[in-house]
Amino acid sequence: MKIVYAVTAGALLLSSSAFAASMMSSVPTSSKTVSDWYKQDVYDPSNSKIGKIDDVLVSDSGQVSALIVGVGGFLGAGEKDVAVPFTAVTWATKDSKKYLTMAATKDDLKSAQGLKYDSDKTAWVPAK
Repeated sequence: MKIVYAVTAGALLLSSSAFAASMMSSVPTSSKTVSDWYKQDVYDPSNSKIGKIDDVLVSDSGQVSALIVGVGGFLGAGEKDVAVPFTAVTWATKDSKKYLTMAATKDDLKSAQGLKYDSDKTAWVPAK
């Protein structure tokens, strides 16, 4: 029985040191937080609001690949969700305030393929 306890204790020590080795003492200076995009408004080049980011999609390799932008509707009713490449949304500054912008209009987004979230598949799928 003492051998079982000794082996278990040894395994715990090894696993905790391996876990500690995967921790970071600092983050890369170029890091951004998801909250820089998630639930943020998006504007067109003429500074008109065209939508709000409803989701941030991450690839299996850990790279942000796309953003889901909600466009149209009123108070969430009638809103359409569309996917845009992560690289299509950029930061702009006006009057010392930062905001998100993209080279598209609200009509461009409204005419794009609509998506809906399928909770069974845990994925965004084309809306019917």
